[in-house]
Amino acid sequence: QVAESGGGLVQPGGSLRLSCAVSGVPFTLYAMAWYRQARGKERELIAWITRNAAANYADAVKGRFTISRDNAKNQAYLEMNDLKPEDTAVYYCSAGYYDGVRAGTPDYWGQGTQVTVSS
Repeated sequence: QVAESGGGLVQPGGSLRLSCAVSGVPFTLYAMAWYRQARGKERELIAWITRNAAANYADAVKGRFTISRDNAKNQAYLEMNDLKPEDTAVYYCSAGYYDGVRAGTPDYWGQGTQVTVSS
């Protein structure tokens, strides 16, 4: 199972940290990724991290968001700084083998957590 937490309402320029708890799956063998889906738009890949902790980002979030993982806790994180109204979306955590995670076909999806950036 994959479960996100940490979403909420934040003002522009603010920060949030999302957490993704993984259980019942081989976390250390899996890549992890964060996707987001804004209302009326397609789900987009924004950050992904290999099982060896190599991180990558979409251009829209590069320099503002940081993905990380803690293999001892079976958790992944998304630190989001300098948030903008256009970051408003439902954020989804995913787990799976690298190609599937990047392609939007991971083994597991979380239920999503809402992030709203508004004054």
